[in-house]
Amino acid sequence: MFNPCPCGTGLSGGLTRRQAIKVIGSGVLLAAAGGGAVRRAAAAGVAEVPSARATGLQPFSLTDVRLLDGPFLDAQKRDEAYLLRLEPDRMLHNFRVNAGLVAKAPIYGGWESAKTWEDIRCHGHTLGHYLTAASLMYASTGHEEMIRRVDYIVGELKECQDAAKTGLVCAFPDNATQFDNMIAGRRATGVPWYTTHKIFAGLRDAHLYAGSAEAREVLVRLADWAEAATKNMTDAQFQRMLGTEHGGMNEVLADVYALTKDERHLALAERFCHQAVLGPLAEGRDTLNGLHSNTQIPKIVGFARLHQLTGKPQYRAAAEFFWKTVTGTRSFATGGNGDGEHFFPVTDFARHLSSAKTMETCCSHNMLRLTRLLAASDPAAAYGDYYEKTLYNTILASQDADTGMMTYFQSTRPGYLKLFCTPFDSFWCCTGTGIENHAKYGDSIYFRGTPDGPQADTLFVNLFIASTLEWKEQGLALKQTTSFPEAGKIRLEITAAPPREFTLSIRHPGWAATADIRINGAASAPSHTPGSSIPLKRTWKAGDVVEVEMPMALRMELLPGTTDTAAVVYGPIVLVGALGHAVKPGEDLHVNERTIGADFNDPIEIPTLAGDLAGLPAKILPTGAPLTFKTDGIGRPGDVTLIPYYRTANQHFNMYWKIQPA
Repeated sequence: MFNPCPCGTGLSGGLTRRQAIKVIGSGVLLAAAGGGAVRRAAAAGVAEVPSARATGLQPFSLTDVRLLDGPFLDAQKRDEAYLLRLEPDRMLHNFRVNAGLVAKAPIYGGWESAKTWEDIRCHGHTLGHYLTAASLMYASTGHEEMIRRVDYIVGELKECQDAAKTGLVCAFPDNATQFDNMIAGRRATGVPWYTTHKIFAGLRDAHLYAGSAEAREVLVRLADWAEAATKNMTDAQFQRMLGTEHGGMNEVLADVYALTKDERHLALAERFCHQAVLGPLAEGRDTLNGLHSNTQIPKIVGFARLHQLTGKPQYRAAAEFFWKTVTGTRSFATGGNGDGEHFFPVTDFARHLSSAKTMETCCSHNMLRLTRLLAASDPAAAYGDYYEKTLYNTILASQDADTGMMTYFQSTRPGYLKLFCTPFDSFWCCTGTGIENHAKYGDSIYFRGTPDGPQADTLFVNLFIASTLEWKEQGLALKQTTSFPEAGKIRLEITAAPPREFTLSIRHPGWAATADIRINGAASAPSHTPGSSIPLKRTWKAGDVVEVEMPMALRMELLPGTTDTAAVVYGPIVLVGALGHAVKPGEDLHVNERTIGADFNDPIEIPTLAGDLAGLPAKILPTGAPLTFKTDGIGRPGDVTLIPYYRTANQHFNMYWKIQPA
């Protein structure tokens, strides 16, 4: 059985030290390490390396960014502790049994041990997510125990793949039967491609973020199996198959192509593009009503990635239109979307407000992945604004500070409360994306212009999160100090730099009317353009300090399609009413997402707010505690205390308020 190293320094395979790494183009150049070390690949990643077509922004590797004290570092630490509690051999159980090998530990609960014919097609999904999360956590922290676990899991998957002899590695009890059914045009049970996508993605990320060369081998063999298995399908047969949820197969195969340059992999990635979705979106038509939200979003992520690699305009058109449609007309104030995992008519928000199953956390996870990809070729501040809103109000909000567990749905039902998964029996989709979410907070704080783009000398500050950055190629280091969102102030210090001219560009968020700038204590020209970037071009040197102050203000944000129902928002932070009826930490852990809404339904009085909508913010006053407010004479039947949604746990809350005349 796998035995975690409690000291966090144990390494498998005789690896004693890391090697030099150089990333070239969209691929990875391996440099030999001395001392007999295992050859490893880059911990930077193809998803982190722009194609020649991306002329906007290039993200920094997670290895270049480190979080400092604040809510995101706290969440990262809780996630890491949970990852260390999980046992790889329990997640590997079905893989070994399926390959004819002896399992080393009993299986976990949730979908991993489900018995229905539909749900057994999700066997193994958690391992894929875990492989991604552990790889991201390694890149984010450098903690060697994570890389030891990655190497162990990859080695086990390779053993399973070798034993199976086909190239397929899966945990399904009937092996490839359901793939065979789909390929032959027969009805399949469950979602085998959806689950296999998680294995693809985990192997990709083990290679990109944890440097596993062996993961690349297993990944490419798996891709070759998929290409061979489907190559005789007609296009019509393939498109019928895509009517079943298949995750982000187009995206992950595009990433495989970026690694191998094998045109077969690119062709397969494009075959996995669902034309029934791509066509209308590329033409600017919204046909999303009734569609399963998180079935669609990964497809769109794939469109955006394929545009980077091919330049085909229909991919970008579809991805942009989808993003604008969902963020502009189909989202709640938190950035989340959907009810019961489905899109609904934009006129029906009021009817869905009382649901306990709004805002599936997976949807927000994948919308942020899409946002990040779109920003790579268009540095519009709107992408940063949405990313910030959703990061705080759904992703950070999805973790329980007491237990480290994650949400499935984040309900808008008035007076409901957050429910979190249990640690060992709730392995659903949002548990999987949840362990990834809190391992990669450093991935979108800073960007740089692409080397061949018009802003090659620009460093972008996108998010206001306490952190450090090393831009190794430029010899530049930066430290961001902030208590945001408790105050709208950030301090940027250049801690290392050879004196040279470049542009430091800071996002001026749409929620801030102005942004005041001071450079080395002297006032600079303020920005009066919310939703833009503030370019500061000068010769920078070590010791230079930039201070930015952005006033945060209260506003009422209407529920789409209504004139009398609104959320209270402070800067980017959604505030909710703290309604009491407290539960003890751990009482809100919930085993099965399908029964969310069945518990904690004692009647709770929900206040309304009285007055003119435009005048309500003036009647909501700070209490003196950070990000805590109280209504002043406008609550009916009484006033209510408002706190950030992301800090809400263990009590009932209300997000949207009915507004009545005073």
